[in-house]
Amino acid sequence: MSQLATIPELQKRIALYEDMKAYKDLYQLLYDGLHRFSFSIVRSREVAEEIVSDVFIKVWQIRGRLPEIDNLKVYLYTITRNFSINYIQRNYKNAAISIEEMDIEPVIQVGNPEDQCISAEVTGRIRQAIMQLPPQCRIIFQLVKEDGMKYKEVAEILNISVFTVRNQLAIAIRKLGESLPLYVQSHIPAINRFSAS
Repeated sequence: MSQLATIPELQKRIALYEDMKAYKDLYQLLYDGLHRFSFSIVRSREVAEEIVSDVFIKVWQIRGRLPEIDNLKVYLYTITRNFSINYIQRNYKNAAISIEEMDIEPVIQVGNPEDQCISAEVTGRIRQAIMQLPPQCRIIFQLVKEDGMKYKEVAEILNISVFTVRNQLAIAIRKLGESLPLYVQSHIPAINRFSAS
């Protein structure tokens, strides 16, 4: 069963039956993506962990209203964004107040054994290329390519148009293509995920 087909079922079980197993399954299903998203904003793994925990506490608190939420994944990413931005505003003087103004840290996930063969130098080049992207472009790239979200979902989370998401992703892919050598693009399985959806 796909992740998107699973979330509504878990959502229903949490809302109707206060099912703790469904709650735990939802947490395990979405934790990594939400943590990565929060970390890209707050730049602290510990703070991102606390933020995601707070997001799931909120889910439990509003469990009776969960059936009213059309897309729980988008809702949780939006809450995570808001909690992350609130953290930045509370804890840093002259904090950036929007995604466009933040210097978002790219997160490169190396998951499978084939991807783990990537050398530190190549990973560094990929990270450097992603860092050259404008902040909004970076976060859109991460949400679409790393977290597998649809353009419409990213648009809802960031409160921008689908057209902007599409254009920013095209810019990201073009700039990454220009800045990464062809041997990096052709020999790394992870680079294949960089192509346009």
